[in-house]
Amino acid sequence: MSDPSTARTDRTRSGPDGHRRRRPHRTRWAAVVAVLRAALIAVGLVTAYYLLPLDERDTAGASALLLCGLAAVLLVFGWEVRAILRSPHPRLRAVEALTATVVLFLVLFACGYYLLDHSTTGSFSEPLTRTDALYFTLTTFSTVGYGDITARSETGRVLTMAQMAGGLLLVGVAARVLTSAVQAGLRRQHRGPSAEQPSGTGAGTPDQEAGS
Repeated sequence: MSDPSTARTDRTRSGPDGHRRRRPHRTRWAAVVAVLRAALIAVGLVTAYYLLPLDERDTAGASALLLCGLAAVLLVFGWEVRAILRSPHPRLRAVEALTATVVLFLVLFACGYYLLDHSTTGSFSEPLTRTDALYFTLTTFSTVGYGDITARSETGRVLTMAQMAGGLLLVGVAARVLTSAVQAGLRRQHRGPSAEQPSGTGAGTPDQEAGS
């Protein structure tokens, strides 16, 4: 017979659904790893922005790069949502997903502004360096709009409006989707692996086992 005190200890160590509680230091370590990965993603994307050979592209190449970049944003976002659903730490994974999506979105439009300015002179109120293009992207995304750099050409204004619309969708729709993914991931954890077993394949009830 099992020791009742041992059984009580096991129940104390386990959560209400029968799974062992995660140790606090493991959760803290996972949070540190998530923050580091998010920072590395941001630094890597910004570094790639400064290293890409953007000066050699024409207007057609800039348009193709922008369209491919938008498709990449959607693909990365979809992949991150699936990763959140399967992750043991959905909230932390959502932080990484939001970081990757936002930074990729900003870098993409910074590339578009830079290429537009170099392919069509006078598109903006002043010539743009890569830092200027990233600065203009951030001020547009944050709705600060200092006004020191403005879009003058029709194409530049259309591209700016596209970023504004995309930013609103990113803040509204994407944030809601990530929140729903986190909630679904947490529900999946609470159900545990026993809830995913097909009916008829699990162990019998205690009464059935006692009578067998």
